[in-house]
Amino acid sequence: MGGTAVVLGVDIGTTSTKAVAYDTGGRQLAAHSIGYPLDEPQPGYAQQDPQRIVDAVIGAIRAVVERLHAPVAGLCFSTAMHSLIGLDADGTPLTPSVTWADSRASAQAERLRAVPSGLALHRRTGTPIHPMAPLPKLVWFAEQEPKLHERVAHWVGIKDYVLLRLTGTLVTDHSVASATGLLDIHRLAWDAEALRIAGITAQRLPRLVPTTHVLPGLRAPVARAAGLPADTPIVLGAGDGPLANLGLGAVRPGVVACSIGTSGAMRVMVEHPGVDPLGGVFCYALTTDRWVVGGAINNGGIVLQWAGEALAPELGAHPEEELLDLAARAPVGSGGLIMLPYLLSERAPHWSALPRGAYVGLTHGHRREHLVRAALEGVCQQLALVLASVRAAGNEVREIRASGGFARSPLWRQILADALGLPVRFPAGHEGSSFGAALLGMQALGLIESIEVAADLVRIDETVRPDPAAAATYAALLPLFSELYDALVPTFASLRRLAPGLPPEPPPTAPPP
Repeated sequence: MGGTAVVLGVDIGTTSTKAVAYDTGGRQLAAHSIGYPLDEPQPGYAQQDPQRIVDAVIGAIRAVVERLHAPVAGLCFSTAMHSLIGLDADGTPLTPSVTWADSRASAQAERLRAVPSGLALHRRTGTPIHPMAPLPKLVWFAEQEPKLHERVAHWVGIKDYVLLRLTGTLVTDHSVASATGLLDIHRLAWDAEALRIAGITAQRLPRLVPTTHVLPGLRAPVARAAGLPADTPIVLGAGDGPLANLGLGAVRPGVVACSIGTSGAMRVMVEHPGVDPLGGVFCYALTTDRWVVGGAINNGGIVLQWAGEALAPELGAHPEEELLDLAARAPVGSGGLIMLPYLLSERAPHWSALPRGAYVGLTHGHRREHLVRAALEGVCQQLALVLASVRAAGNEVREIRASGGFARSPLWRQILADALGLPVRFPAGHEGSSFGAALLGMQALGLIESIEVAADLVRIDETVRPDPAAAATYAALLPLFSELYDALVPTFASLRRLAPGLPPEPPPTAPPP
């Protein structure tokens, strides 16, 4: 690799789009981010204006291009997964972009999960039946807005829409499609039963193409606005989760990527698609011979934020450091106190919108430091359950690579290593999904031999090893943590009936779940 060709990785996130220019040596040359709001017009809704996102994409690309001193060899895109937009025959949106954080389809998802064919559908499509996914969202539109559902000519994701506006071509990649709940991941074709449940035909979905598919260029007005030649190659790209693995160098079997931002995720790259027997993990495509198996959790850094607001409001607007100092005073295991951190329901490995948070084991002797530490431990224990499901799907786990805002805290890093019972390695700061997108684009354009180079381009800054005594404590607590979920499911269901209208889930942070 000469390190001279420049490719832009464009990451379309839930709260912003970030464009980053890299050369083939993995060096970041320029970056620019443009944000946009997540609209919540009523409880359970989390949606966005698609045109604002198109404008942000073009603006971020132009800002980066203006800082470069070399021509751009191509663009490749990453995207937040599970979004859904209804278009008319002319490609005009009839709906907002309904994001993964939108939970209005909770009842539809629970109903689909309860039928005997629900698990089989999950195993075929790789996508858990959860309100985040487009399949339950389509059922919601069919039931709640049937006239609108019938008027829609094409149902697409946000990246599909952005590329339609940029290039005039309507296609979707296998990675984004594998997160819809509508794709048979074993055949790479739309699933007939899922389409029937959704009330649509394959003709109302974009054409399926590989993530390395190259579109010939930009529409002339877009090229002028972006400051690029119209014939600049556009590589379709993939979902942000698989690309985050690539951006962390977690591309070889047995290397797990773990992230804790506002939410969290754990994913391992495999060569063949598949989920565990109980349906605890998702399986999303990167390329035809690279898939990610794992799970996302709703409650990561948001739990620490809640602890500051609810338990220590006197600490002010940015209490994280003082909260973590407080948590460090409590012993490992928080004196027998367990927190189920389901403040915003939960995803992996149970994939249900029902659960709510709970403290169990509270005694007169517990103080704020125990409650805060138990919150951190609960997040890490939930990730340990996801890791167990990854293993149950038949995957070896040899190494953990972690990223996200939590990594600034030595305490939280140590709790994660102890809860997982494995050394956790922290790579130097690449931009996760945008770097993964750039690498995928480089492979598609023939600028690098393989995305395998990611493992060598990502430098490890630090390795945190588990403390044997702490790891033994968390290992003993994990079965109790897991059993509490099952024990409280009837209570969760009763609480939902008594107090409906949970708030929407939080937006992810990079690298997203």
